[in-house]
Amino acid sequence: MAVTTLETSAPVIPPKTKSQLLRSFDVSDFPALTGREEEWRFTPLKRLRGLVTATGATGGTVKHDFPSLPAGFSVSTVDGSAVTPLLVPFDRISALAFGAAPQVTLIEVAREAVPAEAAVVRVSGDSADGLSFARTYVRVGAMASATLIVEHTGSATLADNIEVAVDNGAQLTLVTVADWAADAVQAQHIKFRLGRDAKVTHVQVTLGGDLVRQYTSVEYADRGGDATLWGLYFADGGQHQEHRLLVDHAVPDCRSYVGYRGALQGDDSHTIWVGDVLIQAEATGTSTYEINRNLILSDGARADSVPNLEIETGEIVGAGHASTTGRFDDEQLFYLMARGIPEAEARQLVVRGFFAELLAKIPVEELRERLGAVIESRLVKAGS
Repeated sequence: MAVTTLETSAPVIPPKTKSQLLRSFDVSDFPALTGREEEWRFTPLKRLRGLVTATGATGGTVKHDFPSLPAGFSVSTVDGSAVTPLLVPFDRISALAFGAAPQVTLIEVAREAVPAEAAVVRVSGDSADGLSFARTYVRVGAMASATLIVEHTGSATLADNIEVAVDNGAQLTLVTVADWAADAVQAQHIKFRLGRDAKVTHVQVTLGGDLVRQYTSVEYADRGGDATLWGLYFADGGQHQEHRLLVDHAVPDCRSYVGYRGALQGDDSHTIWVGDVLIQAEATGTSTYEINRNLILSDGARADSVPNLEIETGEIVGAGHASTTGRFDDEQLFYLMARGIPEAEARQLVVRGFFAELLAKIPVEELRERLGAVIESRLVKAGS
């Protein structure tokens, strides 16, 4: 009697954590996006335009200007081969940006330098037609301490990667501002790698654009790393703003804190915040906390908030996460109006107070006041 044998293959084991996802610089290694993937289920893919299906460079451009570059900073434009990548993409669009970005904007802070002022980089586009790609590499030398502001303005359809290496004992405050024109689209990945006893404070501000999707990840190269990630976002009618974070604790004795706040108003405004913190088995002595707060100012707005915390060792200092989403506080409004403050002004005061702590994290007064004025103008427009 003939015996039929069936060939079997080893079962495909899904990745245990996001740190184990497919990583590649080649966009063709990533399957086509359908919108059913967990990482993309909140994102309206059609609004990403050609970024979803492109495989290489097309006609769009963005320009980098440096209106302020104090002593201690240096800037150059180099080929991609001149810098060692910190980020190996784990999504299709990030891989696309790596391959299609024509060159790398390299920003360096000299070893032990302490620039007296913040350096300012302005990334601007003049048309949302065509696809634009950019790669920025920031290297902070050992024992240096600096502040860098990166502002995005104008119209563009942009996929970009920002890689930030903070060497041993160095400190960096990075403020990124997405204040795009109403037709702009941006998909961005920011990757931090911290050396021994290095410290980074990132303030991420998202105000403009039709669709802005920002992914921030943190990697610790040695003990004592400290990452504090603040986020402020305000979505108006029809805007889609998506913030995703991955803090990967893989070495002992490191710290992270994530605090994001968003406000929404107008029909079909939508914000997404997904915060992933992984404490691997080797990361004893970790201290981490993440919190997201959302304030819904009108009907028709929607905020999704997903904090995730995965712990593989019990030998930690502390870990926690929280998320709140709520409507405008009528009790606060009543309290202010009872003291003679008109309703529109009272609403402005409550929202101003909601964002005050995060605006205070921006170390440049002129920028802090300008962003506060942008938020104020939106509230005035909504109340008129």
